[in-house]
Amino acid sequence: MAIELKKYTHIIWDWNGTLLDDAWLCVDVMNGMLKERSMALKTVDEYRDMFDFPVKEYYVKLGYDFEKESFDDVGLEFIQRYTLRRNESSLHNEVHEVLTRLASMGYSQNILSAREQSELIAETKTRGIYTIFDRIRGLDDHYAHGKTGAGIQLMKEIKAEPKDILFIGDTRHDAEVAAELGIDCILIANGHQSADRLLKLGVPVINSLSDLN
Repeated sequence: MAIELKKYTHIIWDWNGTLLDDAWLCVDVMNGMLKERSMALKTVDEYRDMFDFPVKEYYVKLGYDFEKESFDDVGLEFIQRYTLRRNESSLHNEVHEVLTRLASMGYSQNILSAREQSELIAETKTRGIYTIFDRIRGLDDHYAHGKTGAGIQLMKEIKAEPKDILFIGDTRHDAEVAAELGIDCILIANGHQSADRLLKLGVPVINSLSDLN
């Protein structure tokens, strides 16, 4: 399904899974932690059927017992391991072409992510796309509780009518954030949640960025 962008002037992108192809890396890092705890390992497809926000609930689904170890410790362990390997993941194949084309057409492009702010900026710089974005808004910590608050602040900075803004993400949480911000949303089904889950949310779902016109 091709989606036309002509009615919008500002685009807000999610980062992990939407622009950055890192679902496989998240699974690999988590499986390393699960193996050390003698817990069941997961495939990428199983991960996409389980992952959710707030991430604490996802950890519980994996089998973590937060009476035996704290969520803060487990979450920090994952982030530290992920960060050590963050450069193993790359952008989805279409990202450079799509971002460059939209920039040439005059769209304002921004990032809203549950990634910690300094890490988010570093990752966009490493991949050569930092200067494409007008604003990059991450979170103040590593625990990915949710990004509605950061989204509200970003909307204040964009200073545009909600009808002129489109949010592009890859999870149910992205659709929920867009609804709370009063803006339209498109979800991409090659990130951190499966197409079957996304199609139940009542917003347009595409297979890849190639479906954006």
